[in-house]
Amino acid sequence: MRRIGGVVGVEQGSTILFNDFAHDGPMWTGAGPREVRQAQLFREPFLDIPAVTVGISMWDIDHRTNSRIDIAAENITAQGFDIVFRTWADTRVARIRADWMAIGATRDEDDWDVT
Repeated sequence: MRRIGGVVGVEQGSTILFNDFAHDGPMWTGAGPREVRQAQLFREPFLDIPAVTVGISMWDIDHRTNSRIDIAAENITAQGFDIVFRTWADTRVARIRADWMAIGATRDEDDWDVT
């Protein structure tokens, strides 16, 4: 996590959510509503629930069907969140890579725990 001004932290990451083309998985061969969830844990927890944004940084999708895509951060806590990718109808998605960023309050390096 990178700290900005001592009390605000920023963490970011990138992850392949699935590669269904390689093994004829449901995002590539299925139809109707489909969903993939992937948990992301922060390297160190925030003090409170951070603001999280998720975006698609790479997609490999069949051009013969409509591109129906929904991506979001859900179940956000100070420790992590879920990246959720959804598609529906006849959309065929081979693979997706998602990039994310979390911004929130962190402990200052000068904070002391007194017991």
